[in-house]
Amino acid sequence: MIDVVAGLILDDDHRILACRRPEGKHLGGQWEFPGGKIENGESPEQALIRELEEELGITIQTTKPLSPVVHIYDRGPIRLIPFLCRITKGTPQPHEHSELRWCSPDELRSLDWAAADLPILDEFLDFR
Repeated sequence: MIDVVAGLILDDDHRILACRRPEGKHLGGQWEFPGGKIENGESPEQALIRELEEELGITIQTTKPLSPVVHIYDRGPIRLIPFLCRITKGTPQPHEHSELRWCSPDELRSLDWAAADLPILDEFLDFR
């Protein structure tokens, strides 16, 4: 099983950053919470800080963990470890995504989400 982190990035207007995966990649065209694989020796929080700096060019602070999700894709199982977080430095840039979109909670369900992100989305919307 591969451990992967995901960041639900909140702005001051309580919107969440959704990121669209580029066409031609695994899950291309679907939306996700940004993040990536945890490397050896990293805590989930350290991995998320590193991944969001690489993917979006931002520095973040995690504020609250959410429930991990185990999902089996055709490539194998992943454990997705999500955190609510805030940007402390920078403006998100789509270094590895085809589109970025700030969404109000009401807009989030209208996007075509990657399957592993759906339970996280549900938890966030129930939590708020």
